[in-house]
Formats: sequence, C-alpha cells, structure tokens
Amino acid sequence: MYVRKKRRQVAEINVVPYIDVMLVLLIIFMATAPLITHGVKVDLPQMQESDLVDTKDAPPIIASIDSQGRYYVSVGTDPEAPMDAVEVAAIIKLKLQQNPDTPVMIKGSGKVSYQEVLLLMDFLKNAGVPSVGLMTKSFEE
Repeated sequence: MYVRKKRRQVAEINVVPYIDVMLVLLIIFMATAPLITHGVKVDLPQMQESDLVDTKDAPPIIASIDSQGRYYVSVGTDPEAPMDAVEVAAIIKLKLQQNPDTPVMIKGSGKVSYQEVLLLMDFLKNAGVPSVGLMTKSFEE
C-alpha cells in the first residue's frame, strides 16, 4: 500500500500576484492622471525678485481689475477708461497679433473676488493668450 507523504506548508508569501496587481494599478493611474487635471495654466511671479518679466522687446500688457470689478488695459486709446472683459480680450488679442512675444499680466485689487480674476483669465485664454502672469506686491511695500 502506497502511503502519501504529508506536504509541508510553505512559510513564504507568494508576491507575484501582488506585483501584477500593483503594475495594473500603476498603468491605470498613469493613464488617468492627465485626464483629471483642471484649471488654467498661470505663470505666477516670485515675490522676492523685482524683474519678473523680460521687457527687452516690448513692455508687458497689463490687464487690471479694480475693487468695483471694472476692467482696464494698459494699451489702447485710453488706458484709464473702464471697459468690459470682452473688450479687454479683444484689445489684447490685437496687440498680440502685432507682437506675439509680448507678455500679458493681470493686476487685480486685493478686494476683488477671485471669480473676477478667473473670468478675465478665461476671456484672455479664449482670445489666444498663451500664458498669463499675475502681478503681486512684495510684503515689504
């Protein structure tokens, strides 16, 4: 009569299935990560440096928002005249067609809502502005 020998239990953990699952999850996260990025691309200036914009070729175009939510642009016929965001975007689009390397900056009042700044950034993005910088004051001023 044949007597079966008892098998000893293996005390090691087989990690191959865990590695397979990890690699599948890594591929899933790598594929979905670019799809979930939201927001507007903004080049924020550094607070300590004074020369944030390279103004060798042309001075930057500055779109401003005051505390009442009125928009201004530093170029055009009258820089002191308030206008709406569509007019600001149209003026900046015309200036960028003449010189596409001109930097565009947004200068917003500290009392204006963040939504107003995002609205202006959205209008500028739709007008074809490749990147927008935000102007700040240093803490020393």
